[in-house]
Amino acid sequence: MAVLAAAPSRQLSELMLDFLAYLELERGLSRNTLEAYRSDLQQFGEFLERAGVAPLAVDGRLLGGFVSELAQGQGERRPAAPATLQRKVACLRSFYRYLRREGQLESDPTVELRPPRSSARLPRVLSRDQVNSLLSQPSGAGGAALRDRALLETMYACGLRASEAINLQVGDLDLEAGVLIARGKGAKERLVPVGSQARAALSAYIQTARPKLVGLRDEPHLFLNMRGHQLSRQGLYKIVQRHARAAGLDSRMSPHTLRHTFATHLLAGGCDLRSLQEMLGHADIGTTQIYTHLSTERLREVYFDAHPRARIE
Repeated sequence: MAVLAAAPSRQLSELMLDFLAYLELERGLSRNTLEAYRSDLQQFGEFLERAGVAPLAVDGRLLGGFVSELAQGQGERRPAAPATLQRKVACLRSFYRYLRREGQLESDPTVELRPPRSSARLPRVLSRDQVNSLLSQPSGAGGAALRDRALLETMYACGLRASEAINLQVGDLDLEAGVLIARGKGAKERLVPVGSQARAALSAYIQTARPKLVGLRDEPHLFLNMRGHQLSRQGLYKIVQRHARAAGLDSRMSPHTLRHTFATHLLAGGCDLRSLQEMLGHADIGTTQIYTHLSTERLREVYFDAHPRARIE
């Protein structure tokens, strides 16, 4: 039988509002991250209500119990994925460190808090042939085809996150110089090169299709839906998945698959890790290093498929 969730305590709600305001105004975190942290703290509040413990009275043992409950599942809730557990633990550690700095606590109860260990699962990437197949799907000179081709080419050429792609503005592009401005997490801006094929697709879209979509409206966003408004995240996902199915690729492929593929192909082509970090907009190079593992796996696949004495017959 599922346990009915109670609302977070009033004390937690007040502390949470102050914390989220700090993250937004002083840390400059994105709206998506703020919403995720809000949801995480509300779920933690439900746990505290059931345990009958105030948020300023928690200890490491109680926090560990919360994380274990998430990992195992509770009632009708399924076990949380490893990435979700990582984020929730990061949220709690950030929350209680903030309270400690603000003088609300004498010590930080999250000092020993760690998510359960799990085997790292490497993200999926496409081969070069699969990328070519995907990018060739939007065919013809119609507005939707020109937009989709420009969108897919740009995401693969620049390694953009979904949010960065839909928030691109026309003024962020310099097609003559072959660069664009991407606005990443925490409103941080970075310059990313744009390859020749993506530039050609963007030029065709901007000159031919976009004016018809936008009409006489003043719309700064680059990628638009068929009504002439900013393309939504859901719209972006549908475009990517539709063309992935048409290319015979896994329909569960997401826009982030193109970002992973961009990074892996650059490393395989000789790009150094620091340059890749800059182009991806990673604050920590440790995040970028996962692509070295992806490149190694790809090299192993190529080797064992191609070398005549690599396998025992």
